[in-house]
Amino acid sequence: MIEKIRDPENSDLPARTRVALRYADHIAGDPGPIPGPLEADLRRWFADDQILDLGMCLAFATGWQRFIEAAGIVPDWWRDGSTPPWGSG
Repeated sequence: MIEKIRDPENSDLPARTRVALRYADHIAGDPGPIPGPLEADLRRWFADDQILDLGMCLAFATGWQRFIEAAGIVPDWWRDGSTPPWGSG
């Protein structure tokens, strides 16, 4: 499954899932406006309220990840002095 997610466009994942993953990549990157082809694909597979819900969930998850990295928050079980899970200390 991880290999499929790494390269969803060349996988056997359902088209709807591949579009959602492209949307996730867009939100997690330097988003700006949704490109026309991505918007058309989203509208093909999702209703407006689903696109909004998915976008809000993606934005929250992406923002949370950036926050915990910026704040240096690591899981309770992480040992002091170890390299943080995201690779920098």
